[in-house]
Amino acid sequence: MDKDANIFVAGHRGMVGSALVRALQADGYRHIITRTHAELDLTDQAAVRRFFATGSIDVVLLAAARVGGIVANASRPASFLYENLAIETNVIDAAFDSGVQRLVFFGSSCIYPRACPQPIREEYLLTGPLEPTNEAYAIAKIAGLKLCEAYNRQYGTRYLSVMPTNLYGPNDNYDLTNSHVLPALIRKAHAAVEEGAGTLAVWGTGTPRREFLHVDDLAAATLFLLRHEHAEGVFNVGVGKDLPIAELAAMVAGIAGFQGELVFDTSKPDGTPRKLLDVSRLARMGWQPRIGLEAGITATYCEYRNRVRSLAEPAAAATHV
Repeated sequence: MDKDANIFVAGHRGMVGSALVRALQADGYRHIITRTHAELDLTDQAAVRRFFATGSIDVVLLAAARVGGIVANASRPASFLYENLAIETNVIDAAFDSGVQRLVFFGSSCIYPRACPQPIREEYLLTGPLEPTNEAYAIAKIAGLKLCEAYNRQYGTRYLSVMPTNLYGPNDNYDLTNSHVLPALIRKAHAAVEEGAGTLAVWGTGTPRREFLHVDDLAAATLFLLRHEHAEGVFNVGVGKDLPIAELAAMVAGIAGFQGELVFDTSKPDGTPRKLLDVSRLARMGWQPRIGLEAGITATYCEYRNRVRSLAEPAAAATHV
């Protein structure tokens, strides 16, 4: 990919989009185009068409999406389905109409059936029912993936679809209602330490197994794929290893310095029993993740702790005036 290419990163303020911007800047790409939601509403078809028509964009990294954890997905399925479908169709079609030949669509491992054989290979898509707790989001992401495939087949574009495993890292969402399991555990563990609590609540039984990838590794994998001119289709991106949620919770607690008891709230849903991606396709091309889980969580926790403390400092100072 030419270092002078005009690259539009859709969703640059989110966890994935901001990691893509960091990776592009570090790799010497000079023309990174971004728009905030206030500047460009990607669910507005006319606005998206005007944006592409007036710009000269060579590459699109479509990382914009409505995202959330089990509660958010289950309670707002219409929003997750409609908004993600609108973003995908608007951006992909407008990109094609303006002559964009290279586009990366970011999906999710939740596109695969709930009862998939493990590890999950790309060809297992649409071979069984989806996990009900995030079905709407998964259907939208499947539609985006299939739209990219359809444009490639009909028009000869080179649109890629990347399916990352569970992500974590800078700019994650730590809202306890809408976040995923790892940022929720980081927030809970930090609060428990700060409050001197004796217990830390963990949703579910702790038995489901999950795989976690640092978002900077996802960004590195994306640039790796874009540098391969003949890369096409769907690519799982992960680490190829998983662990039980109970073990993850213990790791987070240890990193945060929490020494109390983990209490599993079995009234809360577990979600899919296991979700481990087969990442051999990308590995055969020569790419491997570099950030280990414990090191990655440690860095992420430190960033979160520093952010919380920096936000608290002005309020604390005000009490002494």
